[in-house]
Amino acid sequence: MNSILLMVLAAVIVLGPLIAIHEFGHYWVARRVGVKVLTFSIGFGPALLKWTDRHGTLFQIAAIPLGGFVRMADEREGEVPPEDVPKAFNNQPVWARMAIVAAGPVINLLFAVLLYWVLFLQPTETLTTVVGRVLPDSPAAMAGLQSGDEITGIDGTPVADWEAINYALIDRMGETGQMRVSVRPFGATSGSQDRILTLNHFLGGREVDPFREIGFTPWQPVLKPIIGEVVSGSVGERQGIKAGDTILAVDGRQVDTWFDFVDVVRVRPELPLTVDLLRGEERLQLELTPAAEKDNHGIMRGRLGIALKEQPYEVPAAYRQTIQLGPVDAAVAAVHKTGKLIVFTLESMGKMLRGLISVENLSGPITIAKVAGQSAALGWQALLGFMALLSVSLGVLNLLPIPVLDGGHLVYHAIEGITGRPLSERVQMFGLRIGIAMMMSLMLLAIFNDLSRL
Repeated sequence: MNSILLMVLAAVIVLGPLIAIHEFGHYWVARRVGVKVLTFSIGFGPALLKWTDRHGTLFQIAAIPLGGFVRMADEREGEVPPEDVPKAFNNQPVWARMAIVAAGPVINLLFAVLLYWVLFLQPTETLTTVVGRVLPDSPAAMAGLQSGDEITGIDGTPVADWEAINYALIDRMGETGQMRVSVRPFGATSGSQDRILTLNHFLGGREVDPFREIGFTPWQPVLKPIIGEVVSGSVGERQGIKAGDTILAVDGRQVDTWFDFVDVVRVRPELPLTVDLLRGEERLQLELTPAAEKDNHGIMRGRLGIALKEQPYEVPAAYRQTIQLGPVDAAVAAVHKTGKLIVFTLESMGKMLRGLISVENLSGPITIAKVAGQSAALGWQALLGFMALLSVSLGVLNLLPIPVLDGGHLVYHAIEGITGRPLSERVQMFGLRIGIAMMMSLMLLAIFNDLSRL
């Protein structure tokens, strides 16, 4: 129950400011160009709190916090008092109306830059880009990458940390072809060599780990194969595994770490395994058959439904680095990261439309609330990072040329600016119906994906 409350609270903390600042963008520019603002609302439905300022604008916080709106004087939407007719939205020049409409999503993008700037000012300890493990039979293993190699670039772009590597990998989502990974071999002090990795519909499915997909991972602690949790109703529970069991061997081969055991289970779906384990002081032997589950390539992977017991560990100094930027460098990095996320979001949408990546990657309000809760549990920096990412997504989404969104209204105003006359009400209403149908379909699909993940 506490986790649900944290999830809901974190979602409100994340979404509330993003909605408020989006609507404030519309409001602020409208006031600057002389438009009469009637209502500024955060949320929909019955007002929980409301007040009116000296300009006659009603501010309110409503019961359903899934959006907001700014309502302006507009002769197309209702009667406007004679003294406010010059201040009506519909009587403003095209450039002013476009500025008002664009202000919401633009301020979301600027807010993301601000959040990333704050984050980049903080000293951050990260892992160096030294490869910890290379998974057998993976693209990385076939290309000759080895544990201890230091990754210096992906496809010609330098990388300084694993986050940069992660984004570089995600950039290739859905693609088939070759990826060039530049490495400094283990033991070398300078220079780099290229390794050519072959991609096949890379990250085309849902909920995949780009590092496991490509076949190399950062340094990972040596964790003993002790079971911490067994999922109720899972194959592992039905076949006799219990929390607290320690895995000793599989098919007679000694298991030293948790990852050794996971790697064996993954490649043995629906195939029997003879597992030696220690339960208290007693040594047991179980016959386990992992359930089969398809990965994004349609390959069946083994799954037992068990989780590792949490264990303390310390990262060796050779694998740690501290990154801290000054105000100017942090600002440059913030702008660069926001720009990269904008491009990534648009490219991902394009790949989804072309069928290169699955529509199962779409997420809705349930996933947003869940990730917000997880981020909040990790600390304020993780929460700010998620808020910045969501702010970019909100800004880009609202700029799409879909009727009902800000981007659709910008298209209408741009056409009016070019032709010298607005589109007919009939055309605008037809576009509005299409836009509503598209957005409702996307929302239902996103919610369906959320529920399927649960």
